[in-house]
Amino acid sequence: MRTRWSRIASRIGVVVTLTAALGTAACSGSGQSDELLIYSAQHESLTKEWIEAFTEETGIPVTYRQGGDTEMGNQLVAEGDASPADVFLTENSPAMAAVERADLFADITPEIADQVPEQYRPSSGKWTGVAARATVFAYNTDMLTPEQLPASMLDLQRPEWQGRWGAPPAKADFQAIVAALLQLEGPEVTERWLDGMKTNAEIYDNNITTLRAVNSGEVAGGVIYHYYWFRDQAETEEISGNTELHYFRNEDPGAFVSISGGGVLASSDKQDQAQQFLQFVTSEAGQDILRTGTSFEYPVASGVAANPALVPLAELQAPAVDPSTLDAQAVSDMMTKDGLL
Repeated sequence: MRTRWSRIASRIGVVVTLTAALGTAACSGSGQSDELLIYSAQHESLTKEWIEAFTEETGIPVTYRQGGDTEMGNQLVAEGDASPADVFLTENSPAMAAVERADLFADITPEIADQVPEQYRPSSGKWTGVAARATVFAYNTDMLTPEQLPASMLDLQRPEWQGRWGAPPAKADFQAIVAALLQLEGPEVTERWLDGMKTNAEIYDNNITTLRAVNSGEVAGGVIYHYYWFRDQAETEEISGNTELHYFRNEDPGAFVSISGGGVLASSDKQDQAQQFLQFVTSEAGQDILRTGTSFEYPVASGVAANPALVPLAELQAPAVDPSTLDAQAVSDMMTKDGLL
């Protein structure tokens, strides 16, 4: 559903505690539980696949609390050393960076670091990449030809794109893209682009409604993450049948690859088990769940190739971005100032 340019109402970060009853372990919900507790902002289906496979392999029971990147990251910062969480998983890295800046993560083990290439984890060693998603421009093939596509994401601020593209600015997904733009091009370029977005873009609730609007011809194109398109293509094509994907490449800000993160809380009293979980997720077995499952996200570790339907990561020509320095708060402030939030 589209929203108007008026301020998007703040979402209440209600975190639902969900239990992964795996193997023979039952969840007690008690702080004295032997189970690992994961705060997860990853897609729930993927989190559950990882948990189930990990518990089957190790016998370690796991529970999780599900929420959004920003909500879960803020909750961890508010809880501080008193947090019951052992592991934090996110869809995008700005929430990981916020928790890292609060000095709440333990170092990942060398065994984990050895499984993840340097470009997919922060140099600080405080957390690791566990998956990735590519920024793309989905476009309606009845409204745009390949020759008419923007060469750069920055082109979308130009007058000829007024009313012709859409995006979901309230979502952490999109804010991560803007955070990469801020890191790569600086505040002046980012402010100008956001000003152009306010003038030119139609605002949607999320990636799915953006893709649906492109598919229906409401707008000619939209900035989303790749896997929403691939998931729909693998199922009904209901919201993607009239569309294709454009990859900006050339180290353009629009070629940004967002890293999903995983970190162990320093306050956890289950350090060994928590590190084992991240070691499993970044192992060949854990990454193969990305390759063969329904998430259509990119593996980033242990040399596991992507689902063959995807453009290989190496061909995306993504810009180099330090995931631990993406500043979600600065982006939120800028977007609020521009009336996008």
